[in-house]
Amino acid sequence: MAGKVTFFDSSLSFPSNRNTQGFQSASPETSRFAPLSKAQHELDGSAQAQDQISRCFNKLRSLRPSDSATLKTELNLLFDQLISENYSSGNHDNIHAEVVCEMLIHASRLVPLSQEHLFIKLCQLIHQLLNQLQVIVDEHTLDVLVSYCSRALRTCNSWTHPEVLLALSSLVYGNGSKCNRHLPELLGLNGILVNYGDPSQPDIELRRSAVHCIANLCLSVPGQPYLEEPYKGVCYGILLRTLQTPKPPDVEDIVFCSLLQSALKGMQYFLNGGKWKSVPNQDLGTLMAVLKRFMFYGLPGISVEMPQVLYPAPLPQYEAIPAAKPEPSQDTTAQKKTVGSQQNKKRKSRGKGKKAGPEGKKDEEEGEGDHISGPLKTRGGGVDQTSWTLGSQSTSVTSPSGATPQFYPSWKKGSSDSEFSDPEGGMQSKLRLYQARVRQSALQCFLAVVKCVEKRILYGYWSSFVPDAPGIGGPPPLTLLTIALKDPSPKVRAGSLQVLSALLEGSRQFLSTAEDTSVPRQAFTPFSATLAASVRELHRCLLLALVAESSCQTLTQVLKCLAHLVSNVPYNRLRPGLLSPLWKQIRPYVRHRDVNVRVSSLTLFGAVVSTQAPLPEIQLLLQQPVSTSGLSTPGISTPQELSHNWRHPARRDGEASSPGGGVEGAPEGPCWLLQLCMSLVTQPREELYSDSDAGGSSGASLEPSPVRLEALQVLAHLVKGYFSLAQTSLLELGQLSARCLTEQEPSVQLHGAKLLEELGTGIIQQYRADANTPPSAKCVSVCQVVEFWSEVLGGPLISALQNEQHPTLQTSACDTLSSILPQAFSQLPDKTQMLCITILLGLTYSENSLVKAAAVRALGVYILFPCLREDVMFVADTANAILTALEDRSPNVRAKAAWSLGNLTDTLIVNMQSVGLEFQEEFSDMLLLNMLRSATKASGDKDRVKSNAVRALGNLLHFLQPVHLGKPVFEQPLLESMRALIETVRGDATMKVRWNACYALGNAFRNHNLPLGSAVWSQEAYSALSYVVTSCKNFKVRIKSAAALSIPSTRERYGDAHQFAEVWQALAQALEHSEETEDFLEYRYCASLRSQLCHALLHLLSVCQPDDLTALRSSLTDQSRPVLQSFLVHYLSNKGVTLVAGVDGAAGEEAGDHAVPEDGLMVLNETLTRLKGQLEEAVLDSSEDLKTVVNFFEDVVRNFEEVKESDSTQ
Repeated sequence: MAGKVTFFDSSLSFPSNRNTQGFQSASPETSRFAPLSKAQHELDGSAQAQDQISRCFNKLRSLRPSDSATLKTELNLLFDQLISENYSSGNHDNIHAEVVCEMLIHASRLVPLSQEHLFIKLCQLIHQLLNQLQVIVDEHTLDVLVSYCSRALRTCNSWTHPEVLLALSSLVYGNGSKCNRHLPELLGLNGILVNYGDPSQPDIELRRSAVHCIANLCLSVPGQPYLEEPYKGVCYGILLRTLQTPKPPDVEDIVFCSLLQSALKGMQYFLNGGKWKSVPNQDLGTLMAVLKRFMFYGLPGISVEMPQVLYPAPLPQYEAIPAAKPEPSQDTTAQKKTVGSQQNKKRKSRGKGKKAGPEGKKDEEEGEGDHISGPLKTRGGGVDQTSWTLGSQSTSVTSPSGATPQFYPSWKKGSSDSEFSDPEGGMQSKLRLYQARVRQSALQCFLAVVKCVEKRILYGYWSSFVPDAPGIGGPPPLTLLTIALKDPSPKVRAGSLQVLSALLEGSRQFLSTAEDTSVPRQAFTPFSATLAASVRELHRCLLLALVAESSCQTLTQVLKCLAHLVSNVPYNRLRPGLLSPLWKQIRPYVRHRDVNVRVSSLTLFGAVVSTQAPLPEIQLLLQQPVSTSGLSTPGISTPQELSHNWRHPARRDGEASSPGGGVEGAPEGPCWLLQLCMSLVTQPREELYSDSDAGGSSGASLEPSPVRLEALQVLAHLVKGYFSLAQTSLLELGQLSARCLTEQEPSVQLHGAKLLEELGTGIIQQYRADANTPPSAKCVSVCQVVEFWSEVLGGPLISALQNEQHPTLQTSACDTLSSILPQAFSQLPDKTQMLCITILLGLTYSENSLVKAAAVRALGVYILFPCLREDVMFVADTANAILTALEDRSPNVRAKAAWSLGNLTDTLIVNMQSVGLEFQEEFSDMLLLNMLRSATKASGDKDRVKSNAVRALGNLLHFLQPVHLGKPVFEQPLLESMRALIETVRGDATMKVRWNACYALGNAFRNHNLPLGSAVWSQEAYSALSYVVTSCKNFKVRIKSAAALSIPSTRERYGDAHQFAEVWQALAQALEHSEETEDFLEYRYCASLRSQLCHALLHLLSVCQPDDLTALRSSLTDQSRPVLQSFLVHYLSNKGVTLVAGVDGAAGEEAGDHAVPEDGLMVLNETLTRLKGQLEEAVLDSSEDLKTVVNFFEDVVRNFEEVKESDSTQ
């Protein structure tokens, strides 16, 4: 079916269009759809236009093919009338694509190819209708008209071919995959487009039209297949050769620019057709070299010969730069001569601030035109009166006057290169306009490369596009930053920043190798230092771009690019000082007149306070008094300060200060960024905005919604990373969140709830025993926390929990409710506690899966509260709600329910140890049975459910008492649960699941009431653990299985001699081969694994019986004896004992897996004493085995004593 679509996405950097030289096309900036508020006469004009088109179509449809002159005359008149219409206007929105297709097919039947002039008019009509109405033809129309044009290219005179190719390009636009029948004729061997698009084609108009047609063939509409091979490769070859071929001497520059733009657009469409694949004829380095050349095409002051191929390397690529021209040196001399006068003018210009505003606005509007390639005018001389240093050691924007500005933006110099200095429509201005479009298309193509090529491959070309030094003493390196600083077109500058942002996005792993904190090496420069220098240069250049930029659109891109950079740089591996200049410069932009700039500056603040928080450098900046961080600080004013400072900063900074006064200038005052964001959310704006940001605000007098939302996000990041600074305003932040929850806009409510959750989480982390809280940070008292939550729970949070119209808000409110400090919850009024519990229990039956999952998770948090876990009724209600959620259809709900069930069973174990039989007797046997059955069933679910289900099974098996085991109803569920654990240990689940399963089996072994050793599942359990301890690739799983094998406290629980021998031999074999692994990352767990295995072996030795000695002796062969002996000696020296209990300290669960001996030598000596006593009573058959074992461990003790003695003498 034919369809009307929007051809191009007019992004802020790359407005695409289908424009071809000499033909009018629909521009992305042109509004095709008339608003509802159009005047009545415009509606009448639309109706008249519709009637006229309808009459023309009806007239055309009534005509029949003939050779009469009358038909030719009528067709000429009809075509002229249809071509004269401007279909880009809103008067033709109701023309359906089907009508256009039918009309064009009928017209093609009326016009024979012999009537070439009439045929040319039809081609123009096809191009104009499809282009301006943005119609993609259906398959039938495509087939008919492409065949029609193909015949014309074979039979008509060559002067008609450019027009035919333009019509053909409009037909195949987005239809490349549907042209399979015609592709051999168009792109096959000696195909029409192959011949006409070849660089050897002398007719530039034919060549340009053919390349444009090839570009449109490469385009694919979303949802449609891409052009298939080998035709896709043919198109790539033609487009690449077009870009590599120099301009013929007889071709005008503007025409050649149009050819390049079509080729680059086609290359972009090609790259958008899927992931990049390295094939013999498609070399990435060649394409990157071509794109880099055209990124600087026609850029004033840049003359460089790029290499034919760029190679992936950590070193900069060679670029042949011609001899220096006299102009740059003259500019430099002139700049040096005028430095003193510039400083004087800077002092005088402060009185001209009132005139700067209107002029700045006017020039800004000029600079943001569709195609701006000349330099922009400065506002009141503000830019020309500022000098910057570009020295490699300085990151400050302001500098001494003697510096030579290598990167001084050419578009800021006010030179005669400006396109506005030429008369309107001058050829020089037009040429610069087309050259800027070529650079813009090259950057757009580069952006497509970044999206389709794997980052690990792309980062090999990092040094070709990102500088690592300022280039002192020579020309600056040609990189993306060169364009951002020197290109006269704001859209091209924005395009380079957009590409750089795409490169930086997700670059954390690549940049993590950067380091410059160590002493620099003299012999060579490591890659880590080179990358660190590149990171520093990125900060320096982007800071220059931030200060120099005047286009709001491009300024937004600078801030976004900085945010991507800050989010991915490892500042803890770099010397401090990178963020301080940036921090000082971005603050004025929070008050910029453009809403997008304000939002982007807040986004950048959020990135700074969230990256690797807490950073000492940022902590110091946040602690600066308000007076020293304001705009009046010397050295941080920007060239745009007069236009930015449209508010009164004194009031904005101080209006949210604490009532006590004296905060300004006091080190102990509230964090200024926190106060600023709070005021942006709550305080009314002081002036009317000059941009169109009044819409979207939740209140007529408040900041626009995007600004308020971004400010709330900054507050959330600030609370999360620097809670010690935010805690002084705890109650104010709670009131702010409560106010957000009362607003009508859901997004503001969500961000308010998120801020509450971060506040609660920050309080909990301060009260954790293992929290890394600095001694200087004062914890919030429990009384303050109780007051905080009393106000929150007495406010709109409860209403948000009950708001069924906004389930996302309910979900966030549940997460907020789960972040209450347990110590504070116990001091809340009983009525408030009951309200929270009742609401959460009710929400577990919500129809929305997200709400249900959040409520179940919150109950899983509450079940661990000391004031609730001993309440049998609450535990029972929570268990029933969790078991119901485990049956839910949503995997997310089941995963949260399994996690909560694991927490609930942890509570059962804690109560069993602290409360005792009283709790166990009150807890329902039937509920316990249901929990056992549900956990067993969940252990067969997906891995994210299974990992917590097996944890719950281990706790439940540990909790079972003789009264339960004596009931027949528990017999089968017990067997099924044990087999579920065994299968999980042996299975192919994720390592986290198998780790939990091993932990669960060890937990079950702790229950002395279980018939371990005599039950039918005992042998299977020991075999599974023995298999894992010797064969699992993951050492953490091996450690956990070895820990489980060392838990049984008596010999009887290990089963018969055969079973004991299997466990012993598995542990001995695992210890002997504990350094063998295929994964290098597992080596970090080798010491912990050996310590755990040695502990398990000594434990088995301590409980062994004479019947087990044969198995022990068989493991002590001549080959394995020295290896085992060395590991045991190392273990006894206490070098590895401390690692056993903390194998995986993240969960903190292993500490109780086994009792680590305080003195391993004492345990071994006691065992040797017992074995020697047995040796005296042993019969001849067993004495040899016993002697071998005793001798082995005596040698271990002897060697240990020797090692200890040698260590003491050193």
